Amino acid sequence: MAALRGPDSSQDNVLDARAVVPETVDVNIRQLDPIPAPRYFIKELPLTDAMSELVLSSRRQIRDILHGRDDRVLAIVGPCSIHDPKAAHEYATRLAALNEELKDRLMIVMRVYFEKPRTTIGWKGLINDPDLNGRFDIRKGMWLARKVLTDVLSLGLPAATEWLDPITPQYLCDLVSWGAIGARNTESQVHRELASGMSMPIGFKNATDGSIKPAADSCYTAAFEHHFLSVNLDGQVISAETKGNPDCHLVLRGSSSGPNYDPVSVAGALAALRASKASGPSDHGLVIDAAHGNCGKDEVVEARVVEDIASRIAAGERGILGIMMESFLKGGHQKPAPLDQLVYGQSVTDACVPWGRTEQVLRELADAVAARRGN
Repeated sequence: MAALRGPDSSQDNVLDARAVVPETVDVNIRQLDPIPAPRYFIKELPLTDAMSELVLSSRRQIRDILHGRDDRVLAIVGPCSIHDPKAAHEYATRLAALNEELKDRLMIVMRVYFEKPRTTIGWKGLINDPDLNGRFDIRKGMWLARKVLTDVLSLGLPAATEWLDPITPQYLCDLVSWGAIGARNTESQVHRELASGMSMPIGFKNATDGSIKPAADSCYTAAFEHHFLSVNLDGQVISAETKGNPDCHLVLRGSSSGPNYDPVSVAGALAALRASKASGPSDHGLVIDAAHGNCGKDEVVEARVVEDIASRIAAGERGILGIMMESFLKGGHQKPAPLDQLVYGQSVTDACVPWGRTEQVLRELADAVAARRGN
């Protein structure tokens, strides 16, 4: 039997317009705007040696926490979404200074989110619409996203983000120390495949209905090798073959029916992880997202959630490896609009804990780690 093979691409350069029949494609496409390949943006805003060392060392430290080799608590803190690079830089400056003070007890990573999944429609983040005016200058948005990340790293602060579009990581992943797969995508085969090839630890959030099994299945699945279509740094379509990611873990983010950060819910989630095939970080614990369903999107409640977690850590509760908190310069949130119409330093997506309260609860969390060490 003849061996199976794909089409011969040696004559691609001589294909004429008949290779694509206009009547059957792009029926619902208004416009196609070319975007430079990832390598172009990387050359424009390169990763310096100092930034590279920060990314590599912070990834190692995060792995050590997730695998139980480091007793510090991981704290992923920052705006729900980045919409103003200037405000993001000011926030990062403050957080970097606090990180220097608390780094013996906390591993602080700034939340730097550029893509926002929407339940229906709405502003989809800095990459999609950087000017918040409906012009959707994605080329500008991608450049700004990379610029914000390099600015954060230049302050000595590692960065975290959520991976939503499967192409975006090729433009940004060299700058990121921790990644998340959101609740809406935790069952997505595409995102499980993506996570299997990522170079940093990945947190899978529980599903929006609160179920743990889809995220546990994702942690298990992403640890194996996968083969799928992707693009390389030169923008060419490729067949990617991954080695598997051994650092995937569960993030509890509450659900449509209420929170799941309480001791009973955490114990149940840990039991579900033990009963699943997931291993690695799942053998040691999980991360709790104090936002979203765990606080009802109320920033006052969110800060109290972190304080509750801190008190439990101080009392010796095990299995909580880290927290996530949405925080910005000013508390609350506002509707998206062009920058000159917005309150400076306030979120345009979910409500955020203001800086002063953020500083307070992070100090309490650090003190809790110290208290646990003394138990």
